[in-house]
Amino acid sequence: MDPVDDVAMPFLLQSAFRNLVDSVHDALDAAGFPGVRATHGFAMQAIGTGCTSVELAERLGVSKQAATKTAQALETMGFIERAANPRDRRERLLRPTRRGRTMLRLSATAFRAELSAWRERVGDADVDTTLATLAQVGRGGRSHTDLSDWTPEGG
Repeated sequence: MDPVDDVAMPFLLQSAFRNLVDSVHDALDAAGFPGVRATHGFAMQAIGTGCTSVELAERLGVSKQAATKTAQALETMGFIERAANPRDRRERLLRPTRRGRTMLRLSATAFRAELSAWRERVGDADVDTTLATLAQVGRGGRSHTDLSDWTPEGG
């Protein structure tokens, strides 16, 4: 294999990410979850077992307005529900629904399947090295769900 210029790194990462996410979206679409976008998956990961809109905004690194818009899209898709917050009656908690948890399980399965295809293509050692490298260099002070520089796709 010919060496690749270091300047190609962001483009290669973007392309690999895009191909990985597109593959997962195709699998979700085939499983009856059309219209899922990367921002939806990041937001669902940030919501976890439940959080407020303010907490979601902080976890995503976006404005409360952007977090609310994303939450509305997730609610419309049936992935989250709003429930009373037992700690503060003025707030509502965003919580994953059964459909939302199913979507997350299916997306995890699809990610693993795609990584398995990578392993078949380039070998376990290369994928393991890539994952270890990304885990080390990816720690730049941002949350893994920080979308502050992203524009929501479809909400």
